[in-house]
Amino acid sequence: MILSMTGFGKAVVELASHKYTAEVKSLNSKQLDLTVRVPQQYREAEMGLRNTVSRALLRGKVELTITCETEAAQAAAKLNVPLLGQYKQQLEELSRTLGIPAPADWYGTLLRLPDALVTDSGLAAPDAAENAALLQAVTQALGHLQDFRHQEGARLEQFFEEKIAAIQQLLDQVPQYEQPRVEKIKARITEALAKLEGVEYDNNRLEQELIYYIEKLDITEEKIRLQNHLTYFLDTLHGDIGQGKKLGFITQEMGREINTLGSKANEAELQKLVVRMKDHLEQIKEQVLNVL
Repeated sequence: MILSMTGFGKAVVELASHKYTAEVKSLNSKQLDLTVRVPQQYREAEMGLRNTVSRALLRGKVELTITCETEAAQAAAKLNVPLLGQYKQQLEELSRTLGIPAPADWYGTLLRLPDALVTDSGLAAPDAAENAALLQAVTQALGHLQDFRHQEGARLEQFFEEKIAAIQQLLDQVPQYEQPRVEKIKARITEALAKLEGVEYDNNRLEQELIYYIEKLDITEEKIRLQNHLTYFLDTLHGDIGQGKKLGFITQEMGREINTLGSKANEAELQKLVVRMKDHLEQIKEQVLNVL
């Protein structure tokens, strides 16, 4: 079973005076790239939340957003005067430094800046119940995201199995073109020599050169290695969670063998098979990037 790195989860946990909403979304990434946005009064809990997300998701470009709504009766909005004073001082300094006019509407400018308004409850440190509710919301959101990842992973697994089967079917058709290909090569060389009037050549030496030339075009090893890669891909696909990088490496090796088949093909129908293999492989490569 594989997991997708793509997913979304949302959860809401309510207390008597607070309502916590946690949203987490994930996209593909080579490593864990985590962004956390929490209300200012919960900054101390951020490190613990990061650890919780890291253990659950392992890899991906992850964004966790938490909002907290407070009952209006217990959360009258107030101006954050100390912060607004700092904003005003910095803007005045910026005006002097850059030689630009100060804002004509100080109130409108300052009130649009972050955290200009706060609530009474927002200024108080959260208690144990609030921190527990916050963690519960995040944990539930992660659970919903994991469900999404499982569903998407099941779809990807079916897709990969179909594409590997398609490449296998094409590989099974290769042998029917191998012997005719050799005969065509021999006939082409013999006809070319026959057109050279007055030139004598040693038939034994010609046979040796033909054998050497045909051996260089032999694709037996490429077929065997490609077959092994197809089998290994499926074994890894059905292995332990976290196969994304390994599947990526296997597709690279598959690509090398298919490319070598194409360079040695020297036969139109065989080249067509190779092109179709490449098409299926490119589709696999695109989707492997989404596997955890």
